[in-house]
Amino acid sequence: YDTLTIGDGGEVGDPKTVLQVLTGSFVPDLIVSMSNQMWLHLQTDESVGSIGFKVNYKEIEKESCGDPGTPLYGIREGDGFSNRDVLRFECQFGFELIGEKSIICQENNQWSANIPICIFPCLSNFTAPMGTVLSPDYPEGYGNNLNCIWTIISDPGSRIHLSFNDFDLESQFDFLAVKDGDSVDSPIIGTFTGAEVPSHLTSNGHILRLEFQADHSMSGRGFNITYNTFGHNECPDPGVPINARRFGDNFQLGSSISVICEEGFIKTQGTETITCILMDGKVMWSGPIPKCGAPCGGHFSSPSGVILSPGWPGYYKDSLNCEWVIEAEPGHSIKITFERFQTELNYDVLEVHDGPNLLSPLLGSYNGTQVPQFLFSSSNFMYLLFTTDNSRSNNGFKIHYESVTVNTYSCLDPGIPVHGRRYGHDFSIGSTVSFSCDPGYRLSHEEPLLCEKNHWWSHPLPTCDALCGGDVRGPSGTILSPGYPDLYPNSLNCTWTVDVTHGKG
Repeated sequence: YDTLTIGDGGEVGDPKTVLQVLTGSFVPDLIVSMSNQMWLHLQTDESVGSIGFKVNYKEIEKESCGDPGTPLYGIREGDGFSNRDVLRFECQFGFELIGEKSIICQENNQWSANIPICIFPCLSNFTAPMGTVLSPDYPEGYGNNLNCIWTIISDPGSRIHLSFNDFDLESQFDFLAVKDGDSVDSPIIGTFTGAEVPSHLTSNGHILRLEFQADHSMSGRGFNITYNTFGHNECPDPGVPINARRFGDNFQLGSSISVICEEGFIKTQGTETITCILMDGKVMWSGPIPKCGAPCGGHFSSPSGVILSPGWPGYYKDSLNCEWVIEAEPGHSIKITFERFQTELNYDVLEVHDGPNLLSPLLGSYNGTQVPQFLFSSSNFMYLLFTTDNSRSNNGFKIHYESVTVNTYSCLDPGIPVHGRRYGHDFSIGSTVSFSCDPGYRLSHEEPLLCEKNHWWSHPLPTCDALCGGDVRGPSGTILSPGYPDLYPNSLNCTWTVDVTHGKG
């Protein structure tokens, strides 16, 4: 019913110059003119519209078909795009080529066919010592009504190790089963569904069978699994755990490896050192491969360190209630600096308290992306509480903390509000500093900060906020939606009144 006609030259609609008539969703990779002009004509009927189209155009040399690209997971031979040039294609190991293995640039400046695509087959045997198994169309979603079987075959006497790099299936309806052998009746060593990435798996023999079933509706991202084979008297390569450093590269019987978590992370699985041992007649690691994660809360007493939202550097989880206590030596204060901060606006909140617990005075409550450069405690304790609701998470935060001493004659640097400026650089006792905001933002309190005799500022650093409504005056200015540049909250009804000089518009 709706068509896009593409023609060569400047006479729109001339049937003799039509190159292509497109409808539906199938399109060629490239359409190339013979002349220096081209026309496009869109014709639609009186019912049902669709998304439409996006066309990129580019000037190329005469008697050329243009660069058609290289297939995803594919390899191209040849780099000429002129008339009579030929391009040849093949797929990376493990993928199947669908389409033409070679295409030629014809005299009418059109390629003889679209470039082929490389797909991961739904039924395949793998005999290479290492490789990758992907769900169909990973990571774009694997589709419906699938029944895929992959068999990994290594040399007799060896074994196979699977590492799950990514895993996301429709929970309770789509399944991946891993069997220890090559038949339907082989014993199952693992069945997986949902979005929890499984731990590593190791075969008992030299053959593994992976069976993937997807039902008739909905699909997830799919999975990305790497495998490697290893000898009978060695343990599988455990890889390098994310957020960690590994020491040791020998996996033979009797060898050990150690894993140390990066700063801010703790072990969530396994011990620091594992050894390749013989147990019940099998060669295996003495414990699970160590994993490192950002903890939900903790007590910190080192002079400096890092606090991360659980799940960092990925998204934090829903329904969290995490408490951190930072303790410095008596007579010291604690300074925290925000390196990264992004939570769901109005729902996922980090509270910072000036003391050892929730009853201590509140230094600030933060969500969205609005945080000060840094905060200080007035004693040697600071308490942080992170609470999240049951929907929509974000990147979270990375916070540095350090123990500091207070100068006898001055206050510590109070910082500068986000979207604001500070006036005054003297932080000595009795001095004041004041602040202003960028256009469209309003200062949470106008009075300057005074450095008092106890070495603390008279009140917390003000914030620059985009508010819901208000009176706006002056010859020019800016109006921002609440929370800008974050998303604005729900259920708002904001009214701004703009008042300029009488007689002006």
